[in-house]
Amino acid sequence: MLAGLSPARRRLVVAVLALVTAAVVALGVLLATGGTDAEGPGPQARPGPVLLVPGYGGGTTSLRTLADRLQQAGRDATVVPLPGDGTGDLGEAAAALDDAARAALARTGEESVDVVGYSAGGVIARLWVADGGAGVARRVVTLGSPHHGTGLADLAGRVAPESCPEGCRQLASDSPVLARLNAGDETPDGVGWVSVWTTLDRTVTPPDSARLEGALNLAVQEVCADSRVGHGQLPGDPLVQAIVLEQLTAGEPVALGSADCARLGG
Repeated sequence: MLAGLSPARRRLVVAVLALVTAAVVALGVLLATGGTDAEGPGPQARPGPVLLVPGYGGGTTSLRTLADRLQQAGRDATVVPLPGDGTGDLGEAAAALDDAARAALARTGEESVDVVGYSAGGVIARLWVADGGAGVARRVVTLGSPHHGTGLADLAGRVAPESCPEGCRQLASDSPVLARLNAGDETPDGVGWVSVWTTLDRTVTPPDSARLEGALNLAVQEVCADSRVGHGQLPGDPLVQAIVLEQLTAGEPVALGSADCARLGG
């Protein structure tokens, strides 16, 4: 086909064919990988160390079994101690989380952290993200967190205000702290958000106060309908732990349902 062409025109045709071939190869690679990153946005693709944030009162025992399971799965997992007795200003607790996150990044050389916040610890994680942690957080998983307040804090503030310190007041449904977090976008971009809770929660009332607009919202009973886990058992429950492990994998948060119950050990 090229024999009848002049040398100059022959060189032009060969060059054009080479460009077309290169473009086809590049398009094939793009289609095969689904884009520039097959696992999703860069920050979601590579899991880093995991920080576990306790609930109101700062108790760490219930989270240590979850940290142990994460470590058995090969993850770097640390329970973050809260300042004082864990009932004070949630903003100070968020600053402690920030210190822990930066220490974990310096220690591991990773670029991001995953955070699991139990109960009030989920609100602390949100405060941290809102106040600068968004550039460090890859995934935030909250367990039974009163994102829109809890009736227990409302009641304590009315009936026994002397027994409801600052952290308690900040978890009331009319709290300025929660109003700020829930104004506009409840789940800022750049972070993978997952909220897990139990429909049998008697501490966070109503239980669906744990729902976050824009997050993957997951009641434990949506995965295993027979689960009887309560608020206090969330971090140590084997099924909940399996759900957390699933949500901390590379890529985007994982939607789960009843078909996953047996696989997750429910």
